[in-house]
Amino acid sequence: MKFLVLGAGAIGGYFGGRLVESGADVTFLVRPNRRAQIERDGLRIESELGNVSAPVRTALADSVSPDYDVVLLTCKAYDLPSSIEAIAPAVGPQTAIVPLLNGLAHFAVLDAHFGASRVMGGTCMIDSILGHDGVVRHGGTLQRLVFGERDRRRSHRAEAIAAVLAGTTIDWSLSDDIEQVLWDKLVFLATLATATCLFRANVREIISVPGGREVMERALAANAEIAAGEGHPPSASGLEFARTRLTDPAGRWSASMLRDLESGGRTEAEHVIGWMLDLARRQGVDDTLLSLAYTHLKAYEARRDANRLPGQPSAR
Repeated sequence: MKFLVLGAGAIGGYFGGRLVESGADVTFLVRPNRRAQIERDGLRIESELGNVSAPVRTALADSVSPDYDVVLLTCKAYDLPSSIEAIAPAVGPQTAIVPLLNGLAHFAVLDAHFGASRVMGGTCMIDSILGHDGVVRHGGTLQRLVFGERDRRRSHRAEAIAAVLAGTTIDWSLSDDIEQVLWDKLVFLATLATATCLFRANVREIISVPGGREVMERALAANAEIAAGEGHPPSASGLEFARTRLTDPAGRWSASMLRDLESGGRTEAEHVIGWMLDLARRQGVDDTLLSLAYTHLKAYEARRDANRLPGQPSAR
């Protein structure tokens, strides 16, 4: 199979790099600066699961053609419109798009542009960052990738992707109910982002202070109630994973949204916390913590926009 990975950053660089490591046919669709960096230094991953340093195939948006079997979409949610424009020339009649974006709001946009039949469900869980030096740094050992057909079929293309992933070191699974997996992930992520952005601290730091555990559990309960109201109560395993991860007294992880905030970058406030907040208000679920986190992030965006230099992109 021929894979096109949009971006070679924290997510695309890591999972695409593991595919390359296994010998898969992978091309990275990147911007000119990242392409020059990769051509000079190769794609580099630092991980306790094994480092990668390898030359890889790259392409710019004006040079792709519709001959890829799979497009792995690893952009931030706020970059979805430009990402759709970038991958559109690569999407042929048989191309499967596997988005690994946070949240669920992107599916309506992708379906409208490409048709629902081309868009599979996908998600990942990993703590990784792209350094200024171009190195993808993977923290810990969590590197989970889950995908599947949204109509719960076991399709030929899903099985073909699974066969490729079987040759990698990625912790992956082909789900028979990817929509439930996506909701489980959103409950976890919305809670993690709410708490870590609101307090600007990681899990360990929050849990170690008075009231920290109680706030985390309250946020988790609210997000789980929202999911249930949408017909997708968290699975027992999903809820156990979330509670364990979110209340780990040694947990040094935080949401990538907090890292974006602390670096002065754009955030996915609208696509994760804002989206869940809208659902909470429609359902009458306690929205106190979601509302506080959302206002905190929007106030940050307002200050960022007011202080940015001419020509810098808006936080929205």
